[in-house]
Order: sequence, then structure tokens, then C-alpha cells
Amino acid sequence: MAVVQVLITRVDSSIPMPSYAKGGDAGADISTRVDFTLAPGERRLIPTGISIALPNGYVALVHPRSGLALKDGITLVNSPGTIDAGFRGEISCLLINHDPTQSVSFKKGDRIAQLLIQRVERADFIELTDLPGSVRGQGGFGSTGKT
Repeated sequence: MAVVQVLITRVDSSIPMPSYAKGGDAGADISTRVDFTLAPGERRLIPTGISIALPNGYVALVHPRSGLALKDGITLVNSPGTIDAGFRGEISCLLINHDPTQSVSFKKGDRIAQLLIQRVERADFIELTDLPGSVRGQGGFGSTGKT
């Protein structure tokens, strides 16, 4: 597995560093730097207390934690969140509570999302009058059937 160095600063040294729960995990858990409660249907921008500097050619993607989604209905509104290599601000997560009746509370340091670091390619967009054909053609949503 390739390893890339990601420079990081923390707003508060008590905030945990991003960490991988198990060997081979793709996402490193990131935490909240504040206590908060999300009411049913509520969404809120939650600061993580970390800022990163990625090398050019990389992106950090913020993904939901599957356990929070399953147990509490907590996910990210803009999933995945995109952190470009040039961004140096504090990473925040736009969380939403999809549970119809239960509020969910978090304490400073609780894990709220996963951070995936990936290589990216840049595109050279070339405008044409018509695109080359393909087997799928213009078939969109649902065009391949249910199974």
C-alpha cells in the first residue's frame, strides 16, 4: 500500500489526530472539536480542529462513518466532501440527522467522519460536435434494469 505524507495542524492538541481503526482501512477517522446535538432532521457544519496540506495531485475526500449512519441516521449532506490540495483551512463536516424522532449528541473528540486520501487526474476537456458511440449510449437512470 502506498503511503503519502500529509502535513497537519491541530487547533487544539486534545483533538485526536486522524487515525486508521484497522490495518488496510481506506479511511482515517476524524473527530469533532466541539460538543453538539443534532435534532431530528437538523443539519450543521461541525469543525474537526484539523487543517491539512496535501501534495499537488492528491485530494482528501470526507465520507460518512457507516456505524453512525446505521445506528443513529447520521451522515454527511455533501458526501463525499472534497478537500483540494490547495485548501489550508480547518476541515469541517456538514452532518445531518436523518432519524425521524431521536436527537443525537456528540462530545469533543468523538469520531464523526472518515478522511480518504486519493490521487487525482486532471482532465483536458475537448469539445466535439458529437461524441463517439458506446454500448450504453445515452441510457441514464435505471437504463440497465433492476437486476
